Amino acid sequence: MAPKTEIQTRLESLKELAPAGFAMALHVRFTTPAYLFQTYPKAWIDYYNKNGLVMRDPTVRWGFQNVGLAHWRDLMAEDADGVIEAAAKHGMKHGITYVLERGESRSLSSFTRSDREFTPAEIAEVSAHVDALHDQTASLESLPPETREELVRMSIMFTHP
Repeated sequence: MAPKTEIQTRLESLKELAPAGFAMALHVRFTTPAYLFQTYPKAWIDYYNKNGLVMRDPTVRWGFQNVGLAHWRDLMAEDADGVIEAAAKHGMKHGITYVLERGESRSLSSFTRSDREFTPAEIAEVSAHVDALHDQTASLESLPPETREELVRMSIMFTHP
C-alpha cells in the first residue's frame, strides 16, 4: 500500500473510533506539529481558537509533560479554566489523550466520544494507529514532494471538511 493511502486509511479508522472527533499533532517540535489532523466539530474548533484555549487546555499541558495515555476524566482536577467541561458541551463528553515520543519527536493526540468511555480494545487500536502514523510520517523528508503535498492536503481536508 502506498504511504498516503495507508495513512488515509488509518485516519478514516480513527474517525470511526472517535465519532465525536479527534486532534492529532504529529512530530511536534517546540510547539508546532509537522502535520495536524482534526475532526472535532467546527463549532468547537472555532470556540477553542477564539478563546485561545490551547495554552489553558489540560490535555495539551499533560501531553507536553508526559507520554502514554490519560483519560480526560482524570485531568479534570487540572482544568481550572473548564476546557474539558466546555468540550463536553460541544458533544465531546468522553476523551482520551495519547502521547508518544521517539527520539526527539513527540506526537500528541486526543480522541472523543459523546456516548461512552473508550473500551480497552478501542484504546489499544487508537494507540496502534497513532504509533503507526507517527512512524510512517517520521521520514517524510525522503518522500517525493507530491506525497508530502498530499499529506498536507489531507491535513487540511480533515481539519476543514
